[in-house]
Amino acid sequence: MIYQEDCRVIDNINVAPDYYKITFSSKEIAKEAKAGQFAQIKVSEGLSPLLRRPFSFHKIGKDSFEVLYHVVGSGSKILSQKKKGDILNIIGPLGNGFKVEKGKTAVLLAGGCGTAPLFALEEELKREGIESHFFQGASTDGLLLCKADFAKTGTKLYITTDDGSGGTKGTVSALFSSYLDSFDPKQSVIYTCGPKAMIRAVVNIAQEKNIECQVSLEEHMACGIGACLGCVVQTVNGNRRVCKDGPVFDSKEIIWQ
Repeated sequence: MIYQEDCRVIDNINVAPDYYKITFSSKEIAKEAKAGQFAQIKVSEGLSPLLRRPFSFHKIGKDSFEVLYHVVGSGSKILSQKKKGDILNIIGPLGNGFKVEKGKTAVLLAGGCGTAPLFALEEELKREGIESHFFQGASTDGLLLCKADFAKTGTKLYITTDDGSGGTKGTVSALFSSYLDSFDPKQSVIYTCGPKAMIRAVVNIAQEKNIECQVSLEEHMACGIGACLGCVVQTVNGNRRVCKDGPVFDSKEIIWQ
């Protein structure tokens, strides 16, 4: 069920250059939210910006949820200035999340802010007792997000950076390729979110090795409910709306340009 709720800011902290984590109290949205879904946040009471901003769930609690976001425009800039106690109107949970495959090893591959929904998934996998491996990439060590959070979960973490300042030097897909022999294609499932180039590289590996792969796509979303058709992608089943039919898709469904 989808709710529209006035949520109170519990905390809003800077975790890396231009990256923040904001936590909201929630009586309804948190109860329904799943990893891979998102919320539409009204960041201002005025008309600027007019549209709500979509953010995936990073952590989901019993009566709260957390969003990890990158300040890239006016909407996220306004959000970064919110203080403890502020009230924001939020609609959620929206979209379709990740499908957890019990009995298979989960391989999570994240780039940049793609860490946000995959961390929520990682917490769900831990609760279900599912073996998981988390591959995380960033341009530099200072942008490797959620280090403290990963330390608390005891996640099997594999790190790579473009400049080699953290973990190995290179891309997430290249790092994963070096561990491919460790995973049984029939008993593994890949979950990925991040820049399009990274996702495409991961999908190519999955297709070559015939590994099930779920991708979380990032597109510009205006309404968040599939009405405006502003986030359409081409699939083997015709045009699909990322906000309504996704954001998570089977990688074999997407027609990659």
